[in-house]
Amino acid sequence: MIIGLVGLGKMGLNLALNMKDNNHNIIAFEISRKAAQEAKTYGIESYTELETFIDKMSGSSPKIIWLMIPAGKPVDDMIDNISPYLSKGDILIDGGNSNYKDTLRRFEKLEPLGIEFVDIGTSGGMEGARNGICAMIGASQEAYNTLKPLLESISIENGFIHTGPNGSGHFVKMVHNGIEYGMMQAIGEGFEILKESRFDLDLESIADVWNNGSVIRGWLMELAARMFKKDAGLNGIKGIVQSSGEGLWTVQEALELKVAAPVITESLFARYRSEKEDTFTGKVVAGLRNEFGGHSVVKK
Repeated sequence: MIIGLVGLGKMGLNLALNMKDNNHNIIAFEISRKAAQEAKTYGIESYTELETFIDKMSGSSPKIIWLMIPAGKPVDDMIDNISPYLSKGDILIDGGNSNYKDTLRRFEKLEPLGIEFVDIGTSGGMEGARNGICAMIGASQEAYNTLKPLLESISIENGFIHTGPNGSGHFVKMVHNGIEYGMMQAIGEGFEILKESRFDLDLESIADVWNNGSVIRGWLMELAARMFKKDAGLNGIKGIVQSSGEGLWTVQEALELKVAAPVITESLFARYRSEKEDTFTGKVVAGLRNEFGGHSVVKK
């Protein structure tokens, strides 16, 4: 079985290496010649021409193509470009952070063609992509059964779930990211209170201790310790925190469902505010996003 991966960015390249380590036959398509060349240095067979990429998959039945590209128009454009080369029973995966409503629309477009469209909410950041993702899969039972051995091999132990029909994977990932907004905002605010106190506190050591047995231990706290080790006062970055969209979508869904979600909503507003004023809380949240996902920070 050949896996065709489209997109060799921060997540895509690490996912390709994860697949390669687990003995999957993988080829990649990437429009950036530089990124494709870098992948080749790791032994990933990579192409910059779509027709060549598809031709190399001709011996695979079904064809399995996994998109790791930015949400929105790039996904629609890529589906339009690839779908003419696909046949009934082939599987097309969107592993990015697409809005689940877009996923439902794309599913309805591809279903009459017999193409299995699968949405996989992918969590774990760059480290997870490289060493074991956490995957939330929206798919038909047949498509899920086909993909299960692949997913089991590239996911962290007990780190993948068939959430249900198409759209459900991206829906669950959307809510996951909304929760993430709130958790990071709370961590940022807590560390700002520590920093502004009368005590001369070692924030790295506190994060280390909190990550060993405390109620708030976890990967984000581990990343906080790592972040403070690099720059104790976070003096090298501004507290500007970008919003990738999933927090907004979660809040919009909460409003439609009449579910009170004040923490996630306020954390979204805090990101908007961070674009206008520099705070230590913003520095912590921006730094955490950079640690787990390689998201850009605004340097001082």
